[in-house]
Amino acid sequence: MIRVLLVDDHPVVRAGLRAMLSDFEEVEVGAEASDGAAALAELEKARTLGEPIDLVLMDLQMAGMDGVTATGMMRALDAAPPVLILTTYDTDADIRAALAAGAAGYMLKDAPPEDIRRAVLAAAAGSRVLAPGVEARIERTRAEDALSDRELELLERLAGGASNRQLARTLFISEATVKTHLVHIYAKLGVDNRTAAIAEARRRRIIRE
Repeated sequence: MIRVLLVDDHPVVRAGLRAMLSDFEEVEVGAEASDGAAALAELEKARTLGEPIDLVLMDLQMAGMDGVTATGMMRALDAAPPVLILTTYDTDADIRAALAAGAAGYMLKDAPPEDIRRAVLAAAAGSRVLAPGVEARIERTRAEDALSDRELELLERLAGGASNRQLARTLFISEATVKTHLVHIYAKLGVDNRTAAIAEARRRRIIRE
């Protein structure tokens, strides 16, 4: 039996997920938490009671500690259980952050129950699990024209309304370097101005809306 720690800040969503998981004969919900900090406490409680958690089913965006931060902290623990992200967010930025933090998988909440069941079983067994669209997106970002980490950071700040001068000051680079990065970004996205770059990045879900 796989003991799952269910982490989501919406009680109604947790109730729905708990009901779905209860239909899986190999799975039981061992504990629940409303954010990352509470999840870390539940892990420690389960360990102390000698009822360890086998898998953490983690939401991404929560009112308290977010899923990425919690995942990173959990993966730093001794004998940490794998973390399977289950979220409604599927932007490149969210996917990259979750996997970089050590998540064993990334699934979307609108996936069919049987797909989630298979993902839970696979992640608990130590396999990496990705929703079909997520895997394709990861492969795309590995292509030669993928934006660098600095270009992604600059693009996200650009989408927030930052000017070239503000970008230079915030990133501790010259305005000339900012312009060089922008030229590279435009070329990789197939656009010729910042407005189009932001729109194209959002269309590809490289950055959040």
